[in-house]
Amino acid sequence: MKLVVLGLSLSSSWGNGHATTFRALLRAFAERGHEVLFLERDVPWYATQRDLADPDWCRLAFYRGLDELEGWAAEVAAADAVMVGSYVPDGVAVGRWAQRTAQRTLFYDIDTPVTLGKLERGDFEYLSPDLIPGYDRYLSFTGGPTLDLLERKYGSPGARALYCSVDADAYRPTGAAKRWDLTYLGTYSPDRQPTLERLLIEPARAMPDRRFAVAGPQYPADIDWPANVERIEHLPPAGHADFYSASRFALNVTRADMIAAGWSPSVRLFEAAACATPILSDRWDGLTDLFADGREIILADGPNDVAAALAGDADAIGRAAQARVLAEHTARHRAEELESYIAEVGMTAVQAA
Repeated sequence: MKLVVLGLSLSSSWGNGHATTFRALLRAFAERGHEVLFLERDVPWYATQRDLADPDWCRLAFYRGLDELEGWAAEVAAADAVMVGSYVPDGVAVGRWAQRTAQRTLFYDIDTPVTLGKLERGDFEYLSPDLIPGYDRYLSFTGGPTLDLLERKYGSPGARALYCSVDADAYRPTGAAKRWDLTYLGTYSPDRQPTLERLLIEPARAMPDRRFAVAGPQYPADIDWPANVERIEHLPPAGHADFYSASRFALNVTRADMIAAGWSPSVRLFEAAACATPILSDRWDGLTDLFADGREIILADGPNDVAAALAGDADAIGRAAQARVLAEHTARHRAEELESYIAEVGMTAVQAA
């Protein structure tokens, strides 16, 4: 089949988690014999930070505004499905155009709890309530009760979980020497920062003999980083596996909206686990459905939990998490799910006819 994707970014992983998600999913989808066209809005903040300008497993093209999308109308109309992502610039207008032009449309929400919070506040930055019934499927990074809410309250014809995943070819133990005791990889977010303070910065102050690292952009200059916390401003995906492999433990910190919704795994969970790095995480509903507490992940509420974990050896936990991810959460698993959702829409259309 042919799939057209209108997403935030495929070309640049700078300051967003969308690029790595799309890369893993769409590469695996293409490996299944499908054709993929990714249309990305050409914006300066990504244009100057591109780390994948010419993928060999899909076509990547750029458009400068809504008027240029019309040049792609014939390909969009001929595609088996068109998928619009969250946070696409002018996403409401893009979505309306896609629904008018395409045979079948899907909305892929990589930020579902954030999206729903925005809708509740009347903030229709990239999705409006009237668009949701027009998407044949609402594919969500969040599962659980949120799927029922999307159908019952917002009128989605079908809400399905399409969690993030990991490219198992790119994320695996590299043999890098252990350099840090605990690391965190993620863009700065104000609502994640208190948890990062509690589960990494405070432990770092209390354990000056331990080594820590925080990688990711946009952290304010006034953060008081302890001397034993190494800051890495931007770590491109090519360096992630080495980063995790060099970490005794990796920290997972979840945004407040995701905690409230539950069932919202971040990509760093799967990526760190694929590298067999033991994970320390905050708590939220649904997490223990993905990883068994104490056997495949360690849940931490405060600095004392972190200190206790760092004092022990959790290599077995890292290996168990790796086995779970490789069995259930690779990009190949997600590509199969995406294929089934598109086929499901096609079957529904045939039955309706």
